[in-house]
Amino acid sequence: MHYVHLGNSGLRVSDFCLGTMTYGHSTDYKEAQRIVSAALDAGITFFDTANAYSLGESEEMLGAALGARRQDVVIATKFTNPMGNSPNDSGWSRAHIMKAVEGSLRRLGTDYIDIYYIHHTDNETPLEETLRSLDDLVRQGKIRYIGCSNFEAWRLADIL
Repeated sequence: MHYVHLGNSGLRVSDFCLGTMTYGHSTDYKEAQRIVSAALDAGITFFDTANAYSLGESEEMLGAALGARRQDVVIATKFTNPMGNSPNDSGWSRAHIMKAVEGSLRRLGTDYIDIYYIHHTDNETPLEETLRSLDDLVRQGKIRYIGCSNFEAWRLADIL
């Protein structure tokens, strides 16, 4: 397996990243375990999930399948999508981010997330609130890197 630096960071990841969106939906736990084990045996060290994939079941299955090998891998997970029916169960607000990260940590069975992605846009929450919340989580050691997915180029330029 070939390993590369993620962007301009010092973090090294495998060329391949195993996505787990189907875990808990069309992939049961036994199959997820088999897939994760085969990926690890092949040298894949980069795993992607999201709190909203099967309402958290994907994170639970990935965390359980990694088990003691968690420290050898890079886990990326995401927040933004609804995780309940309350007004603060989605989006970029500090309230949602803090609740979402604690849920992801618990489901993944870890005390830190390597890469925490903003999953989708939120046109209602001030960008400064979101970035301050993510920076606080980095400072607390709960997340190590931040990222985004499903973003327009102008929005990313605005964030930078």
